[in-house]
Amino acid sequence: MSTGLFSELSLRSVRARNRLALSPMCQYSAGADGVATEWHRVHYGSRAVGGAGIVIQEATAVEPRGRITSHDLGLWNDEQAEALAPIADFVAEQGAVPAIQLAHAGRKASTTRPWEGSEPLQPEAGGWTVVGPSGQPYPYEGAAPPTERLDPNDIEAIVESFGAAAERAIEAGFQAVEIHAAHGYLLHEFLSPVTNQRTDAYGGDFEGRTRVAREVYDTVREAVGEEIPVFMRVSGTDWLPEPSWTIEDTVELGSILADRGLDFLDVSSGGIHPDQQIDYAGPNYQVALAEQVRAETDLPTVGAVGAITTPEQGEALIRNDRADVAIVGRKFLNDPYFGLRAAESLYEVEPDVPAQYRRGW
Repeated sequence: MSTGLFSELSLRSVRARNRLALSPMCQYSAGADGVATEWHRVHYGSRAVGGAGIVIQEATAVEPRGRITSHDLGLWNDEQAEALAPIADFVAEQGAVPAIQLAHAGRKASTTRPWEGSEPLQPEAGGWTVVGPSGQPYPYEGAAPPTERLDPNDIEAIVESFGAAAERAIEAGFQAVEIHAAHGYLLHEFLSPVTNQRTDAYGGDFEGRTRVAREVYDTVREAVGEEIPVFMRVSGTDWLPEPSWTIEDTVELGSILADRGLDFLDVSSGGIHPDQQIDYAGPNYQVALAEQVRAETDLPTVGAVGAITTPEQGEALIRNDRADVAIVGRKFLNDPYFGLRAAESLYEVEPDVPAQYRRGW
């Protein structure tokens, strides 16, 4: 038990009670202007009560045009931070580490919610002009919203907005910050040659394409200080023919960020283009990506995500040194108390069920 899924994990000044994390999954349920609602407090609080060691809040936009939908959370002003503070406080009170994912959707912004079809929205229909590294729109079946190429001043402002959002997050009570650089959103758009055709200092070779991600990490680190752990979520591969973002690129970026002090690389995949050919082989289909990053870098913590649905999967990932953290998404939607059930199932011990619930356990 000491080296498995329910062993503790130290991240700078933070200690997680286990190595089971809630994956950041958008709820598309924010109120006006990106403000959190009671839905978020109950949703994240339930997973903390349910035994997750780290609760990573969904993609939270660092500026208004960085939202995927108009119902996304934001953290570009103090009102939003004040609404998030009770969530962070409650998650921490339940023994979990409250973390938050900071994001910018780039050219994949301005859409309807998934249950409304994830359709691109034009400004006249409630959408907005979106931005990207090269001004090429995402290839939706329908017409994409207007897409603008970011100039260096715009890029600098967005980098600074990540730092400002990180500072607000810590002031609101979050104990860790994750930078979203995956799934075809803005930072991933800069990383991948599929979407980055720039010829200036923010494009071209690997160094140029990774510049924004490095600058965002450095800015966030400066904003939160040395005691707060910083995570980054990346797509380990684009699942596309080269030239594209590959697992070898991810390893190289991971090594660079390890030298700069990154605490946790959260390895997912895909999302840059609809032509991706995902090698979906069932449970653990992305784990090999995290495993390679873990083996070939000096990163202190690497998390695996993707179709992890049973306690035994999570336990095996940790015990077999394939990853340091099992990041669980949809199973936690299916069962908010997955963490408690996992501890009971794996170790045949009475889980730490809240006193209010013990009569029914």
